[in-house]
Amino acid sequence: MRHESLRGNWLAALALAGGAVLLAPGSAQAVPSFARQTGMACEACHTVFPELTPFGRRFKLNAYSIDNLPQVSGMNTNKDKTLSLNQLPPLSFMFQTSYTKTKKAVPDPNAGVATNVPADALAKNGQLLFPQQASLFYAGQIAPNFGAFVQMTYDGTSGTFGWDNTDIRYARPINEEWLFGLSFNNNPTVQDLWNSTPAWQSPFDQRSATAPSPSASTMIDGGLQGAGVAGLSAYASWNNMVYAELGAYRSAPAAAQIDSTISNVVNGFAPYWRLAYERQWGRHSWEAGLYGVDARLYPNPSPTTNPLPLSGPTDHYSDVAIDTQYQYIGDDHMVSVTGTYIRENQTLDASLAAGLAANAANTLKTARLGANYYYQRKYGAALGLFSTTGSADTGLYASSPTNVPDSKGWTVELDWVPYENTKLALQYTGYNKFNGASANYDGTGRNASDNNTLYLLGWINF
Repeated sequence: MRHESLRGNWLAALALAGGAVLLAPGSAQAVPSFARQTGMACEACHTVFPELTPFGRRFKLNAYSIDNLPQVSGMNTNKDKTLSLNQLPPLSFMFQTSYTKTKKAVPDPNAGVATNVPADALAKNGQLLFPQQASLFYAGQIAPNFGAFVQMTYDGTSGTFGWDNTDIRYARPINEEWLFGLSFNNNPTVQDLWNSTPAWQSPFDQRSATAPSPSASTMIDGGLQGAGVAGLSAYASWNNMVYAELGAYRSAPAAAQIDSTISNVVNGFAPYWRLAYERQWGRHSWEAGLYGVDARLYPNPSPTTNPLPLSGPTDHYSDVAIDTQYQYIGDDHMVSVTGTYIRENQTLDASLAAGLAANAANTLKTARLGANYYYQRKYGAALGLFSTTGSADTGLYASSPTNVPDSKGWTVELDWVPYENTKLALQYTGYNKFNGASANYDGTGRNASDNNTLYLLGWINF
């Protein structure tokens, strides 16, 4: 039986690898819309997608508005452009398929609930998703100095289709030194220029959709995105060296009405800020920066069974983070190192009053360090270390035997990029600690290492 299981796993992995190669189209880039618009190959803007080069960061900074296509144009009496549309729309499509296997199968979610499901029942291990994700993009210029990155995605795990990462920009150079712009987006840090902040940090941006993941995360590290927000920010760049941004986010979930049926509604606006410095010399670049968000939320963990009104006290989350990125881009060798550290101070007035938390104040801290190397843009390897730690709270983390949110581990990844728009990744994630403990973290005998995950991803863009 064991040999049959191993043979089945290898056959699934081989089928996925073969499918990714057979489906591979011609040259494009991480979002091929941009390649069609600019007439440039993907290596102009990306080392290996989705990581940006210095030119890619300038392209994003300038509102995705560089173009090399025939235009439908309009002009007023002052010879100002009133319209500038590409004759062919910059559309593209992304397809991901994956195979995921954990060291030990996860418990069946209905275990012990339904009379015909025993308490020790396990879910099927070795999940093949076809697709894991499929996305349609509009990415490029809309009008002079005005462009967008708009993504609509089918999620193979949930079987739903909806809006994904979106960044709509307006940018205008004032002179040779200064550029000002606006970004309207739906995920703090999705508009960021560097791959050191949460939305795009490698190798952590490629994750299994079906394996267990730690439950605790800061607001700026996916918490606000999960709650459903939209934000507007203004930014400025000086000499392509100093970058500053200031904006705010407001709740915008996919619901007709924001009321007690919605969880984690932002009270008013949640300010967001960003400051970064980048230096470029030869084939090297280095960035160091700060970023953060300040949000007041109405907690509502059980809106269907125990709804809470959108009034009274709130939970206050103040996130402050530092980040850095180093890049070397040579003819044959490319190296990138990214790191971020996030500290979140929590004042939990609403959760304490509702009996959801035991402490009035907590902290949550996340650190991630990643490095990758590519040879001739085809063969790559990456290593990442991650850690989340926080205050002990018998209310928030009651399911943990230690009552803390701590999770720690590492990720190693091997990549093959046969074409510039095709990637095959083999990833393994190991956990030293998961949701508060190394052993018996859920009280049923499951260990952190049982969640160690083998992940094979096929990713094409055309």
